Amino acid sequence: MNCPGIATPFSLKFKRFRPLAHVVLALAATVSIAQTPPAPAAIVMASTTSTEQSGLFSSLIPAFKKATGIEVKVVAVGTGQAIDMGRRGDADVLFVHDQVAEEKVVAEGFAIKRFPVMYNDFVLIGPASDPAQTRGKDIASALKKISAGNAAFVSRGDKSGTHAAELRYWKTAGIETPAEKPAFANYQACGCGMGPALNIAASTGAYVLADRGTWLSFKNRAALTVLVEGDKRLFNQYGVMVVNPAKHPRTKVVEAQKFVDWVTSPAGQATIASYKINGEQLFFPNAGQ
Repeated sequence: MNCPGIATPFSLKFKRFRPLAHVVLALAATVSIAQTPPAPAAIVMASTTSTEQSGLFSSLIPAFKKATGIEVKVVAVGTGQAIDMGRRGDADVLFVHDQVAEEKVVAEGFAIKRFPVMYNDFVLIGPASDPAQTRGKDIASALKKISAGNAAFVSRGDKSGTHAAELRYWKTAGIETPAEKPAFANYQACGCGMGPALNIAASTGAYVLADRGTWLSFKNRAALTVLVEGDKRLFNQYGVMVVNPAKHPRTKVVEAQKFVDWVTSPAGQATIASYKINGEQLFFPNAGQ
């Protein structure tokens, strides 16, 4: 019979081994924590809409993750907005296509170094009936005809690389077209990405400047077709840059540099070259050139 307040042999043994039980539980918890895999490294990449809407990143990003284990979160905006993200420290790496703006952000110290990575070209898209008679290889001549005939034209108007190129071509044609004071009544700046701009052009029968990659992946073409291509001025170069940790210490510079090194390596360049739609290559690698 056990009396209250008197320890039995069993309770004495339990008390004796209680500290040991605590040690065993602590060791088990430590082993469990040690076996939990660490969260994968991740970076934020600010990039132009054309690289995402063309579908390139659906091929490129998984290949990079497989090679390095690093996750990439893509924020697809216009090139101007992407570069501004770098200036604010809201991204670790920039993948854009406006060489003048890219060199400026490096000169300002917000990015470490610019690396060329790939290219394609811009094309003038418009209705197959081509009411302004723009068809050919001269982009400046085509824009003059659009302006003179007051044909409908959709501009991205979003400070993207495509928008910057479009403004250069208007200037080459001798026509100033800021969004606030369009050169002709049917010039419309949508302030939108390449896909939405193409959708507007398709629904209204308007002309629009597009990068070839997004055009090839665009499915809502309606009566639109490529009218002007082959002009050397339509060359479209892409660059990649790591955001400078001297400006923004939180930049994941090691992981970001791994992306730059990989995408400009033979493996990354081959991945870019292999991305095709209906057998047609969208981007052409040219790192180191």
